[in-house]
Amino acid sequence: MEQQHQSWHVSDKVLARKGASTAADIPEEVLELLHQGALESVNLTEWLAVDHVILLRHVLPEVGLHKLVQPLELKINQLKQNTTMKIIPFIAEAIRVELQEHNPQDFTAAINFLSAHRSDSVRCWATYMIGLNEELSLEEKLVQMKPFAADKHFGVREIGWMAVRESIIRDLPAAISLYRSWVTDPDANVRRFVIESTRPRGVWCKHIEQLKLEPELALPLLECVNSDPAKYVQDSVGNWLNDASKAKPDWVLQVCDDWLRASDTKETRRIVAKAKRTLAKQGQ
Repeated sequence: MEQQHQSWHVSDKVLARKGASTAADIPEEVLELLHQGALESVNLTEWLAVDHVILLRHVLPEVGLHKLVQPLELKINQLKQNTTMKIIPFIAEAIRVELQEHNPQDFTAAINFLSAHRSDSVRCWATYMIGLNEELSLEEKLVQMKPFAADKHFGVREIGWMAVRESIIRDLPAAISLYRSWVTDPDANVRRFVIESTRPRGVWCKHIEQLKLEPELALPLLECVNSDPAKYVQDSVGNWLNDASKAKPDWVLQVCDDWLRASDTKETRRIVAKAKRTLAKQGQ
């Protein structure tokens, strides 16, 4: 399978943009480049404005999947929930299944191509091609997912942890064990990925019932970042504990007290304040 590399001219002005606050304000040039797979989105407004049906028309021929475009379009248009969060895994699974009909070398080449694609939306597809592949063990999925955990684009990192969350839920003890080395990684994005992917409640995702009932299972991970220097990680840890406080308030209060006694730093205090915000509203 021969990948077709496209070349586009993207002006410095476009590359330096801050991003529109509403979809209607996105310049036509920017939207066209996003749909061609020639440009990354720079904020959530742009990310949500990408029409993945238009995007796949440009991208699938790059990996020799011309014949998949039309049937995939028809299936997407028939989806009951035609949202970005539903379309991304749907496209990913269709590509993965189709590529499995090719030889292993073609499959590897295609997923490598998509994983390194200029478009953050395409890289989001690649994360679900890994997460939905039940031929991979949890360990294999996480090994393949780690580059996405460190991706410079916020959307890829968010979709990445969502792509493996179901696998984490099914094998939580193994996930916690495998994540022990991640939570001390020099890259703050990787550390944050661990915490977000194991949040008991989280956002736009299935809850982890076991961690709602037994949040202490994740304490070995949380304690490694209880005074993390990165605010990006601090926010995630605080949100994790805030999630847990809704079912286990006493446990969260005890953890916060323990952390402040052991590490009374501005970083830990910031995490604790976020962790207790729901309890504070309740007067606890």
